[in-house]
Amino acid sequence: MRSVRMRILAALLAIAVVGVVGWQLLPSDDESGEAIKVGTTDSITSLDPAGAYDAGSWALFSNVYQSLLTVEPGGAQPVPDAAEHCAFVGTDLRTYRCELRDGLVFPSGREMTAEDVKFSFDRVRKIKSDVGPGPLLDTLGSVRAKGRVVTFELTSPDATFPFKVATGAGSIVDSRTYPADELRTGGAEGTGPYTLASYEQDKLAVLKPNARYKGAVKESGRPVELHYFGDPGALDNAWRTRSIDVATRQLPPDVLADLNPSDPGQRVSEADSSEIRNLYFNTRAGKPLEDTRVRQALAWLIDRERLAATVYQGTVDPLYSLIPTGITGHTTSFFDTYPKRDDDRARRLLTEAGVSAPVRFTYGYAEGRGAAAEEAKELKRQLEAGGLFEVTLKGYEWTDFQKQWAGGKLDSYAVGWVADYPDPDTFGGPLVGTGGTMNTGYSSKAVDRMIKASQQHQNRADAGGDFRDLQAAVAEDVPVLPLWQAKEYVVTSEDIGGGQYLSDGTGVFRLWRLTRL
Repeated sequence: MRSVRMRILAALLAIAVVGVVGWQLLPSDDESGEAIKVGTTDSITSLDPAGAYDAGSWALFSNVYQSLLTVEPGGAQPVPDAAEHCAFVGTDLRTYRCELRDGLVFPSGREMTAEDVKFSFDRVRKIKSDVGPGPLLDTLGSVRAKGRVVTFELTSPDATFPFKVATGAGSIVDSRTYPADELRTGGAEGTGPYTLASYEQDKLAVLKPNARYKGAVKESGRPVELHYFGDPGALDNAWRTRSIDVATRQLPPDVLADLNPSDPGQRVSEADSSEIRNLYFNTRAGKPLEDTRVRQALAWLIDRERLAATVYQGTVDPLYSLIPTGITGHTTSFFDTYPKRDDDRARRLLTEAGVSAPVRFTYGYAEGRGAAAEEAKELKRQLEAGGLFEVTLKGYEWTDFQKQWAGGKLDSYAVGWVADYPDPDTFGGPLVGTGGTMNTGYSSKAVDRMIKASQQHQNRADAGGDFRDLQAAVAEDVPVLPLWQAKEYVVTSEDIGGGQYLSDGTGVFRLWRLTRL
């Protein structure tokens, strides 16, 4: 999903039949009392699951809504949450069936049914929000509901479908209170571990433990307040003045670089992550970066090492691949193809393309998101240094930024990407597949075939070859340019525990793991 988080998984196991005994929330010793205040620079695009496909929105969804499945910390395969049991039917990976858990109750007091599940998936595809999760369900053909059983029929074999069910795209809503063909305005009502007590756009979400929750979470958490800040500096100020208890996603790079776990008064969690940031190119006819050779020329001019060392002060690692380090199938395809800056090669490519230097194009980024503005300035400097390109920088508010690229209005745009689930597939179809969520206009039959082929392996380790081929093709076509891979930082006051479990990059924000010590 778009970011504006994931402990490295050493291996991905085969997807198997999943089924566990359900849990109903048990009261913890600190369930009541003062709320834990969590600060972030992430934003909420929409409170409706059909209208958002970004890290900030999904962080909230994973607490307020419930999906049939979820992914536990460090887990390599999904486990039941709203479902009692899920499994593929047969061996062709085209039919997936779940039995709904008994006793799941919406805030209205009405019990969840299989029809609600069908309704939730159908409306995501029917609404087709430009910034919604529809592209993630590209292999879903139809959904049937009968009794407490939900059956998904897929258009092609897809071993990763259970993972997709476990994401924010699979959030289950009340068919009586959510419209079927348009986004809901107002609050969020689900059956997750928390209820949304109040919400103020771009400022505050107040969450209360949901005593009626039944699912994978074993113990209720404390009340939580999510505080949203417009930029990293504002988040840092709130942390320094201790007006928040937890700071995550994202403090300024210089603050992150100076964090010391031994400093008194705070707890610091730093972990490897599979969050990445890419520069995407509008490849449509008539656009400045339409020609593959022009995009290849750009690839010859980027110095990731300098970007990571200067703008980010070593808090990120240079990335030379579509799939990050630690994920099955990772390669260094961009380093292999474009090992170091070479202005002469870039110039020859522009000559072959028949275009005159400097090539002029726009570069869009989201304001207030990490060091996006400083990053844009550094990349502009690198690309313009040899006189081959002229870059116009344009910063946008996050929601407007999404609309700009979704509408094909930007020539290039830098966007972070948080893994939807612990499988390399999340870096394939959504980013470079035809009709993918990043809306670059890029379409390659060869790349689409590789994506489809990779989804047919139930043993996910067997898909490694497909992903290596995919990354080589992307390095050749350059619809996207990988920039860096993030590290995961969570800072808490010394009286707060569980910060190390808050996020592991599976799209779940585990607020219920936070405790007062």
